[in-house]
Amino acid sequence: MRKASRLFEIIQILRLARKPMTAAHMAETLEVTVRSIYRDISALQAMRVPIEGGRGIGYIMRPGFDLPPLMFSIEEMEAIVLSLALLDRTADEELKQAARRVNRKISAAVPAPLRQAMDSKALYAWGSSAQPAGLDLAIVRRAIRDECKLKLGYRDELGRATERTVRPIALIYYSQTANIVAWCELRQAIRNFRSDRVEHCEEAADFFKGEGDSLRELWTSGWTEAPVTV
Repeated sequence: MRKASRLFEIIQILRLARKPMTAAHMAETLEVTVRSIYRDISALQAMRVPIEGGRGIGYIMRPGFDLPPLMFSIEEMEAIVLSLALLDRTADEELKQAARRVNRKISAAVPAPLRQAMDSKALYAWGSSAQPAGLDLAIVRRAIRDECKLKLGYRDELGRATERTVRPIALIYYSQTANIVAWCELRQAIRNFRSDRVEHCEEAADFFKGEGDSLRELWTSGWTEAPVTV
């Protein structure tokens, strides 16, 4: 177990303990040596975490030190931070801004003993990013949530322009573009629409309330076949 994770787990053990916890007990719980626990306790105390006690008598956490109601281990937080960095490579501007706000909230919520690990800037997501498209993907995500039909002006791979009314059920993000998965009323079937081929998009004055889950089941039931992109 990495040191940052151990510090977090020691804090959790002491917060929940109803009596002094010995280093031996914590070492057994965390599967490390007693010496490691002594070093970690000293490190936490140096960071002003209010841990009292000593060798042979056990350790307690003074009242008043708490963590936010929702907390993650260091590995879980790193997974979130990296996922947000990957999201920043999409062309969905609204989600990119939301990801940055989430990142700031996580950094603000991390307790002092772990803040240094999270602020190390050691995780990066490099590679090509999707190019901004004319289509605002926030409209599509809202239509999926509200089960609202969309009217699309769409140009297929051969350059042929069509007008489609679709029932959007999912969005697939690729490195270069995004695909809208929808029931196409023109084709009477599930189709994938590349966002970079959508020339205009607007909400229709019509809904498909209660159909989203069944359409997604229809879509996933056909995953053994290659998806059809028009």
